[in-house]
Amino acid sequence: MKQLVGYCGLDCAQCEARIATINNDDELRAKTSKLWCEMNNTDEIKPEHINCLGCRTDGIKTYFCSCLCEVRKCSSGKGFETCAECSEKASCGKLAPFMSNEVARKNIQ
Repeated sequence: MKQLVGYCGLDCAQCEARIATINNDDELRAKTSKLWCEMNNTDEIKPEHINCLGCRTDGIKTYFCSCLCEVRKCSSGKGFETCAECSEKASCGKLAPFMSNEVARKNIQ
């Protein structure tokens, strides 16, 4: 499987956090922080936390991905490359929000 596919099936190559990190783009970090806070009902994701090279790659991860993402914790804890390997993926409440994303759904099926 492609190294830049996250545990949840999202494409890290298209992730705004990764793009902001590669381009050292503080404006995109702030925009991504705000969006992720709204999406995850938290205020813990600060612009300075938006540094990531990919969920499954070596190197830096965002605070959300390394500390808060329940999908990443679960899948990596089970030793899976992605949730696609999990027999419980169809009924998983952690994964459900990602299944509305066409790319994630395709990568996890």
